[in-house]
Amino acid sequence: MKNAIAAVFCLVWIFPVYWMVNTAFKPRPEVMTPEPHFWPHHPTLDNFTAAVTQPQFLTNLGNSVLVVAVTVVASIVLGILAAAALSRFRFPGRRTIMVVILAVQMLPATAMLIPLFTMFNRLDLLGTYTALILAYVATVLPFSIWVMRGFFVAVPAEVEEAAQIDGATTWRILVSVLFPLVAPGVIATGIFAFIAAWNDYLIAYTFMQDESAYTLPVWLASFTNPHTGTDFGAQMAASVIFAAPVVVFFLIIQRNLVAGMSAGAVKG
Repeated sequence: MKNAIAAVFCLVWIFPVYWMVNTAFKPRPEVMTPEPHFWPHHPTLDNFTAAVTQPQFLTNLGNSVLVVAVTVVASIVLGILAAAALSRFRFPGRRTIMVVILAVQMLPATAMLIPLFTMFNRLDLLGTYTALILAYVATVLPFSIWVMRGFFVAVPAEVEEAAQIDGATTWRILVSVLFPLVAPGVIATGIFAFIAAWNDYLIAYTFMQDESAYTLPVWLASFTNPHTGTDFGAQMAASVIFAAPVVVFFLIIQRNLVAGMSAGAVKG
């Protein structure tokens, strides 16, 4: 019975993904027919051609790659430094910082949208990649710190003490001793940061003021034309192209992602 219920939930979850892929390979007459076709009768790649030849595709793709890459690197570096400090050093306010990190992690990203918009507007950063990257880092950093702290706490103190006896400095211990041991957490937080930045639409659409500065999620909205309507076939093909990197990366490191989330939830 439980397996049957689980199978039903899986079908309900996977059907929109199947329909997206199905529509991406349909010619326009099949897409617009009133009777649903659960398999393309005349498969075509025209929708994918229309998607990649859409204005600003390569520009917006480059924007997404740039923003995501910087966000991932920044969240990993800052997360490692903060997690190491919170797990290895005792200082006043450490517990308060952990409580604040946990509280911020529970806030939805939309709750920070207006404060971030107001702050970046005063700093004259709206419409720049700096504002977009800082917003993404602020969104994913609490999770990164929390997860990586769990990995740092799990490393025995004796490992550091042995390195100190051998004459290693604090930075040497962090880079050469601790970093390899917390690598699964680094991978987990990196993928989380990648998915969060790659999939975001609201922040990019709100902060960026020029179409040439948009990212791919905003580019997906360009398939809606007030005069000709929405080209659903091309939009679904674009969605397949957009989702492919996330799916591939997740399949490659899903074990590390699950391990990292579990460790961050139960350690320390």
